[in-house]
Amino acid sequence: MVAERLGYLHIDTGAMYRALTLLALEEGVRLDDVEQVSRLARKSGIRLERANRVLIGDRDVTSEVRDPRVTQHVSRVSSYPHVREVLVRLQRRLAEHGGAVLEGRDIGTVVLPDAELKIFLTASLGERARRRAKELAESGRAVDPEVLQEDLAERDRLDSTRAVSPLKKAPGALVLDTTDLTIEEQVELIVKEARKIIEGKDER
Repeated sequence: MVAERLGYLHIDTGAMYRALTLLALEEGVRLDDVEQVSRLARKSGIRLERANRVLIGDRDVTSEVRDPRVTQHVSRVSSYPHVREVLVRLQRRLAEHGGAVLEGRDIGTVVLPDAELKIFLTASLGERARRRAKELAESGRAVDPEVLQEDLAERDRLDSTRAVSPLKKAPGALVLDTTDLTIEEQVELIVKEARKIIEGKDER
């Protein structure tokens, strides 16, 4: 929604790691085999297109990458240095001309540390689980929010303690606690911050 309001490209980097995890599960690749997973990343053909579409080659996997089985394993897959190297290179290429909103757990720290605006989104664990359960229910998958909460907590632990690109607030990032904010309110706050920068550049 922020990208749409600004007329920018939206790049959901987490969806790229999810697509690779989905592909590995489908092809029977052992997720603890770093070499196999890294090799798969190099030849995966993962692409992002406008309207939040996620593709593997020409196949649209936008809905499939949100499957709970993918969520369960994506932190492991995304922890491998060579996997991150391949996908970060692609993410930077997508954003190199500017006019992009990137979403992910290491954007401000690793992918684009010189980004003009960095937002660190946070919310209570319970609220995040409720939102994810609602999202899954809307796509026809009923999941217990308590189970989701446990999965999210474990994913946070893994992502925050991994050796490569750990989840943490980037220097200079604005912290936005969204627990009690509607999506529209979140979007408005971020767009307001972005417009300050855009208008400042226009005045120079």
